[in-house]
Order: sequence, then C-alpha cells, then structure tokens
Amino acid sequence: MNVDDLVWQRGNAGGVPQKLVDALLDHGCGDLLVEVARGREDWSCAQGAVRGLCAMGEFERAWGVIGPFAATGWQPAVRAGADVLLRCGRVQQALELVRPGIREEDAHDAWRDYAEVLVGAGLVDEAIDALTGRPLDERTLWTLVAVTEGQGRDERVLELLGPIAEKVRRDPGQSEVRHLSDALSAQVRVLERSGRTDEALGLCAADAAAMRGWGADREHASLLARLGRVTELRELATGPAAAAAVRPYVEALEALGRTAEAESHLRGLVETAEYPGSYENQLLELLMRQGRFEDAVKAVEHTFDNLHDGNLLQAAMVLLAEQGRHDLALELTDGRSPDFLAHNEAFWLRDNRWWLMGESGRARDARTELLALPADEVDDREPTIAWLLAQDGRVEEAIAHLRPLPGRRAWTVLAELLVGQGRFAEAIAAVPDVATQQEEERRFWARGTQSREATPSDTGDEPYDDPWTAPWTTSRE
Repeated sequence: MNVDDLVWQRGNAGGVPQKLVDALLDHGCGDLLVEVARGREDWSCAQGAVRGLCAMGEFERAWGVIGPFAATGWQPAVRAGADVLLRCGRVQQALELVRPGIREEDAHDAWRDYAEVLVGAGLVDEAIDALTGRPLDERTLWTLVAVTEGQGRDERVLELLGPIAEKVRRDPGQSEVRHLSDALSAQVRVLERSGRTDEALGLCAADAAAMRGWGADREHASLLARLGRVTELRELATGPAAAAAVRPYVEALEALGRTAEAESHLRGLVETAEYPGSYENQLLELLMRQGRFEDAVKAVEHTFDNLHDGNLLQAAMVLLAEQGRHDLALELTDGRSPDFLAHNEAFWLRDNRWWLMGESGRARDARTELLALPADEVDDREPTIAWLLAQDGRVEEAIAHLRPLPGRRAWTVLAELLVGQGRFAEAIAAVPDVATQQEEERRFWARGTQSREATPSDTGDEPYDDPWTAPWTTSRE
C-alpha cells in the first residue's frame, strides 16, 4: 500500500466518491465496500466499510479492514485504526499505534490524535501532559481546550492558560507569546464552559475594547449571544463593532421569535451602510428561513446583474432550491442583462437552469434547449444530456449514453444511476481504480500544458473543463 496514493486520494477526492460510498452503505452493501477497500486500496471505501462494521458492533472485522492502511503510518489511517482498536478494547495497542513519531510534517496532527486517543482511553491527565510537554502553538492550545471539554479538568486547563493569556495582555509583542494570542479566546471559552460566565464576559469585553487578538469583536459578540445578553449585543451591533456583531444579534433575535426586529435592523443597515453586501446576504437568509421567498428575492434582486462580489443571484437560487422552490429559482435565470451574460456568466447560469428544470419535471424542455446549442458552447455536454434523460424517466437510455464516455463526471453520473437501479456491483465497476484516475488526471494536465504552449495567454487561467474541479455535478447538496 502506497502512502502517496492515499495522500492523493484524500487531496483529490479520488477513489470511489464519498456520495457513492454513503449510498452503498444506505443500501446495506458493507461487504462490497470491504471487498473494494481491500482489492483497490481505496481509502473512502475503507472508511465507509469501517463505519458500517462498527455500527453493527463488528469491531474486529473493522480492524481487519483498516489495519493495513494504518500500517502505512499515514496519519489519517493511523487515527482511524486507533479508534477501532479502542472500540475493540485493545487500549495499549491503540496507544502504541497512535504514539507520535518523528515525522515533522505530521507533528501537530499526530499529537492531537494521540491526545484524543488518550482521552478516549480515560487518560485525560496524560493527554494534558502530552500536549503541554511540547512547545505550545495556537493549534495545540485549541486541541487542549477541545480534548478536555466535559472531562472535569477545566480548572487545570485554566491554570495552564491563565499565565499565557496574562502575558499576551501585558505585552503581546513578547517573543515567547506573540504567536499565542489565541490563548485569550481559549481562556474565555474554558471560563464560560466551567460556569464562570461573568469572569469570561469581563475578560472578553476588555480584550475587544483593547483590540487584543484576532477577531476579538467577533468573540465578544458570539459570547454575548450564547449568554442571551441581547441588550448588550444590540449596543455592539449598532456601534463600531457592527460588522462582527450583526449576525449574532440577528440570530439571537430570531431565536427569541423577534424576527421583525431582526429584519428591521438589517434593512436599516442595507440602506445606510457604505458596503451593504454582507447585510443584504443576511437579510436574504433571514427571509428565506421564514419561508418568505418572494420577499427574499425582492430584497436582493437589484444585485442580480452586478458584475462584482455583491451579486446574490446564485445565493438566492441555491437557497430557493434547498427549500424545494425550484420553480422560483428557475424564474431568476430569465431576464438577465446582456452585459451580465456577456461576461461568461451565461455558462454557469445555463448549467444551473438545466439542473433546476430537471428537478422541476421539465427535463425534456431542458434537453431541447441544450441540444439547440453548438456542442462546443456547452460544458460537460454528454453527462448533462444523460442526467436529463434519467430525470425524464429514461434511465436505461441514460446509462447506455454514459457507458462509452470518458471522464470523471461521466462515470460519477453513471455510478449514481446504477445505484439507483440497485445494480451495486456494476456501480463500483463503473468507477476507475485509483491508478486509472491518476493517469487520467496526468493526461488532462498534460493536454492543458500543451494547449497553453500552443496558444500563449497572459491570463494565467487553467483550462475550464478540469475533470476534478469543474462545477457540474448531479447534486447541488
């Protein structure tokens, strides 16, 4: 088993797609995942198989799957293996497996995992000793806070954090603490969870007023929201810290059923703020959560033809689709300005339009629109046609259309359709193994390099139809 292959799988979403693994688990195909994990050395299948076996209490079988992966020393597999060993009751073996070695590139993850496994074994003080016995950095501080939550060790953690936090407050430029400004937030979090809320709030307010640490205003606002201090939160949301405090304030009002106040506050900011984009987005989300879909669209539709980051067209479409209002989302694809469409926005808009039509029972109309366009003007044309065929109830035609097609998106759609037909082994067979996927990726980038060399460009853009990152998927989850 090759560590580089495992790293590639994780970094490139390689192997069997996670969505397909989840679907196979839902259909009770755990044994198939075990087979693929072993035969293909597929990491996502190994994780899925272990999850399914542990859910059935078959921990020794789960170790049989994950053990060879853990033996490579690759940290994610080591951690997964240690968790399975703990569930087997093989505590010492778990600790030996996860004990940090000397690989510097994995240092933080290794010590975090070791501490978490120690806690899982009931050795909380040993976990604290392991973390504080090495040079502290901000990630280690947060690991210390995380692994001790609910373990009855808050006072000990505060004894460790207190002196560091005070040094940061006195002189944040000291060489020994200038990289540990998160100690302020960490101390506040532990004080809060230990019930010392007034002390936590006092420190947090002082840090925010003195602008100590990154995001002090946001931390202060979030704490006030968690403590239900709405009046004080309003003061922040109407003052210099408004940018950090508005979202917690609006969400606190909403939780109390005071949505009219939340809406009024946001509308006021939209009218008066120099850069209202963030507040417009929050207003859109608030109205969507209330089911006021037409009002939500009306509130932000003036942004829909803008050619900058404040454009909320796609955000509105996604939120409407999540609420099952594909019809209303589809309406937003009409009437866009020629200037907007001329800036390549037509491509993603069309792609989303066809998906919405497919979800709305208009797959046949979408396919007609698609086929009327020149083939070179449609990204991912053939998988899109196949998906629309399936949405129109012509699944076997869609499967036949996809089988000869190359590329990640084609075999992803094919595998999902086969699972939907209960043809689980065929679905796995439709997914190329890791070596084939890697070769496909190499060929793609080689073609892209040759293309750029043949046609010099000063844009620096990568080819759009990257099979690993392009936008078309069969789901907008």
